[in-house]
Amino acid sequence: MKKKLGVIFFFCFFLLVGTGKIHASSLDLSPVQISEKTASAAEKETDTAQNPIKEPDDDFFDDDIEFLDDDLEDDAVADPFYYWNVAMFLFNDKLYFWGLKPLARGYSAVTPRLVRVGIKNFFRNIFMPARFVNATLQGKVQKSGIELLSFAINSTVGVLGFSNPAAKYSWGNPSKEDFGQTLGFYRIGNGFYLVWPFLGPSTLRDSVGTFGDWFLNPVPYIIDSQEAVYGLSGIDKVNDISFRIGDYESLKAAALDPYKAVRDAYIQMRKEKIKE
Repeated sequence: MKKKLGVIFFFCFFLLVGTGKIHASSLDLSPVQISEKTASAAEKETDTAQNPIKEPDDDFFDDDIEFLDDDLEDDAVADPFYYWNVAMFLFNDKLYFWGLKPLARGYSAVTPRLVRVGIKNFFRNIFMPARFVNATLQGKVQKSGIELLSFAINSTVGVLGFSNPAAKYSWGNPSKEDFGQTLGFYRIGNGFYLVWPFLGPSTLRDSVGTFGDWFLNPVPYIIDSQEAVYGLSGIDKVNDISFRIGDYESLKAAALDPYKAVRDAYIQMRKEKIKE
């Protein structure tokens, strides 16, 4: 437990430092940038050279305050670990084409779609605690209630969640909420872009969010065997890919620079999810 708390403290500290650096670099507060912003105002003042002390420009401060609000709206996210990220992108790319895709194809060939849909429903149902907690933390009380009601219906009528009878209702499939979205909801910036081996694209904020959601995953608390937990995670991953074969290929084929295309698509997707 002490190790877990120590790791949590480290990630939280890392998040605050990382997002702080990004925000500081994006606020146009360096001397050169300030001089550029005030250049037009200085040209209008004929006595600037003789009078170095000027009254503060109200418009300047108003612009800066607006810029603070726009920081989270900007699609551009810093990529200081570009070479690491490209290397991990290439690693994940080969892992997909040489490992996961053939495995998912073979799995699809021997597993009826009805069974795969049932497995997908099952995993979605048991991951309800993370969605419920994050919806609650964001003040989305109605969505929290829907998550509980859907879980109750699917766990009973839906036979442990293998069926999804709640989906028959218009409210039965609420959008997913995670801790990265919760941090974004409270206006914590992306920090910087990261690509993790096996996990794929992320940001500093979403990396911390993934770690937080891991504690809300009920599987490790139910199953003592770490190997079994990893095995179930692998089944969930391969089963999920079996429904999405071709999506990544289409994005990659249409892009001049696949790395940048995936990065920009990920940032835009996360931005839209936080707005929901």
